[in-house]
Amino acid sequence: MSATLSARRAAVPAVDRPSLVAALSRPAVPLWFEVVFWLAAVGIFFVIPDRALLLNDIAILGLFALSLDLILGYAGIVSLGHAAFFGAGAYVAGILAVNGFGWPIPGLLLGGLVAALIGFVSGFLILRGSDLTRLMITLGVSLILLELANRFDNWTGGADGLYGATMAPVLGLFDFDLYGHTAYFYSLSVLFLCVLFSRLLIASPFGQSLRAIKDNRMRAAHLGIATSRHLVGIYVVAAFMAGLAGALNAQTTQFASLDVLSFERSADILLILVLGGTGYLYGGLVGAVIFKVLQTVLSDLTPEYWQFWIGLLLVVIVLIGRDRMSERFGQLFSRRARTDGEALP
Repeated sequence: MSATLSARRAAVPAVDRPSLVAALSRPAVPLWFEVVFWLAAVGIFFVIPDRALLLNDIAILGLFALSLDLILGYAGIVSLGHAAFFGAGAYVAGILAVNGFGWPIPGLLLGGLVAALIGFVSGFLILRGSDLTRLMITLGVSLILLELANRFDNWTGGADGLYGATMAPVLGLFDFDLYGHTAYFYSLSVLFLCVLFSRLLIASPFGQSLRAIKDNRMRAAHLGIATSRHLVGIYVVAAFMAGLAGALNAQTTQFASLDVLSFERSADILLILVLGGTGYLYGGLVGAVIFKVLQTVLSDLTPEYWQFWIGLLLVVIVLIGRDRMSERFGQLFSRRARTDGEALP
């Protein structure tokens, strides 16, 4: 047996480690796009400061979509109940603020940690079964939390929602205002840090192992990758980020209702990923911009039928060719990044 293993190892060609490290750490999108994206995210506020509340919604949606992309685009875990973590973070931050603990950063982190704990407990349920089983499990967890929030209305406000949240200034310096100026930069800062962390995570050996698991879980296990541990790990990270998004939503709006746990919120975030693309980090962010802009414009033009036009757009995207336009958008970035890498000495 040992002789056979030695022969196989000898047959494997030597790997240029510096080149391999450079290839793995290369971002999925070119650097120029990242720089332009974040400059635009900051600059757009000075162009339309009166729409800061809309910009804040986009930043929170982008973070929520990023959390789902980590499990869907990189680990292949399909979820119909990702709103469970968003809602958990929202209610934790909201309940803390209503009861006099309105410090933004501690409430934000605690909301993310509670969501991560729920993700850890429920993560073991998604290790077995097919994609259909995972869909039902994730949806079931979300529905359970929705009913719990409705049942304990003395804490959550039930169907009436959670009112009376009062937030302290961010870092003790920046007060929340009615126009959403502080809220936008607060949410944008959290989004930037989460994107930076996700970028490093995906470029790490852990992130590359996730890609191998998504391509072929059985083959990845035969290569020695702890598939169950990796899947639960990324599920907990995604739950933490979704909890942060929910906490941001509750803190910046100073309100939380059963809507944060609804199936419609989970469906919307899947639609956002379809619009923006999966598997290159910025897909959820681009999709959030497209979705909120379309929603705002179409709501002004046809208040009663804006959902029809977004649904029609979704059908067109799915039907054009065998690949979604969003996937082609992601492939364009990937090809550009590879070309830039090949040009390096």
